[in-house]
Amino acid sequence: MAASAGLAPGWLRGARRVPSPNCDARPSGAPARLLVLHAISLPRGVYQGDAIERLFTNRLDPAAHAAFRSLEGLKVSSHFLIRRSGALLQFVPLGARAWHAGASGWRGRGRCNDFSVGVELEGTDDSAFEDAQYARLAALVRSLQAALPLRAVAAHSDIAPGRKTDPGAGFDWLRWLRALARG
Repeated sequence: MAASAGLAPGWLRGARRVPSPNCDARPSGAPARLLVLHAISLPRGVYQGDAIERLFTNRLDPAAHAAFRSLEGLKVSSHFLIRRSGALLQFVPLGARAWHAGASGWRGRGRCNDFSVGVELEGTDDSAFEDAQYARLAALVRSLQAALPLRAVAAHSDIAPGRKTDPGAGFDWLRWLRALARG
C-alpha cells in the first residue's frame, strides 16, 4: 500500500482506529478491487451512539435494546464507518478481510469480502445522507484509489440482491460522483 496515501500497515491516517476482531487474512492474490457501500444505524434511525462500534467489536449488549436481541452472537465488521458528522472510523486494516458483505457476488465472483473494502454510512436505506458524509466518502475513495487497485463501487444491495437493501434510495449516487470528481 502506498505510504503517500496516508496508509501505514493498512490504517488510514486521519481515521479514528477502533480495531475489530471480526476480520481475517485476505486470500492470497485477492487484492481489494471493489468498494462496497453500506448503511447502518443501531437502533434503526438512531444516530451518534456507540452501538455500531460495540457491534463491530463484539461488545454490544443484546439486552440494552429490543432491536439488539437479533444481533446476539453476530460477528461482523467493516473497514470504515462514516458518521453523520463526517467523522471517519476504521475497524479493520485494508490488508485484512472485514466481514461486511456476507453471502454475496459481484460480476460472477462470489465471496465479496475476499476482494472488497467495506464502507458503512451511518444512516438507513430509506433516509437521506448528510453533506459531510458525501464529502468524507469522496475523500476516502480518492485516498483508497491511490493505494489499492479499486476498479468498482457497488451497493450492498447490488452484491446481495434480495437479501440487502442498503445503502438504499436515500443515497444519491450522482451527488457522490460529482463530489468525487471535484476532488
